[in-house]
Amino acid sequence: MDSKNYHEDLSHIRSMMERSSRFISLSGLSGVFAGLAALIGAGYVYFVFQREGIDYFDGNRNFFGPALIKEIVLIGTVILLTAVLSGYFFTANKSKKKGLKIWDATTKRLLATFAVPLVTGGIFCLALLFHHLFVWIAPATLIFYGIALVSAERYTLTDIKYLGYCQIVLGLVSLFFLGWGLVFWAIGFGVLHIVYGLIMHKKYK
Repeated sequence: MDSKNYHEDLSHIRSMMERSSRFISLSGLSGVFAGLAALIGAGYVYFVFQREGIDYFDGNRNFFGPALIKEIVLIGTVILLTAVLSGYFFTANKSKKKGLKIWDATTKRLLATFAVPLVTGGIFCLALLFHHLFVWIAPATLIFYGIALVSAERYTLTDIKYLGYCQIVLGLVSLFFLGWGLVFWAIGFGVLHIVYGLIMHKKYK
């Protein structure tokens, strides 16, 4: 009996330590919603191409003008804001149900660790945009986002690093298929997010 209580106490202590050192309220549904937003955005960009008379899937390497790229960047920004706001909503809702604070020291460490590679990648992509090196932007966003996820794993669910590895690999592969960034971007930010979100929702619901 004492041995059973001892093991239960140890399990409780480990659980408390895990909660205090990791942000465990990330919602799988936020990943699903972010993925859907990315796919809708990618679909809209495709129709923009159609509007401009660009046959994206004609088998040729695609290069786009500055005006079209700026429109695509604007669409991407809207998608990003939608994903962030939905992520906050679902995560805050999950934290509330579990009786956990969404904003504490662990959350601050998580965001700081996540932000360093993400902000670095954002500035790098702005430099690519400035120099009209548009075809490199999609691979760069995937790679830096993947690095940010792997870095953030230290302060949240360990499963997130696998999503990060997939994003990095996809970004590296896309470097050899310049001009097809929309396809790789839709797979990385759309499909992978949905698959990851569904897995996490089922595992941690």
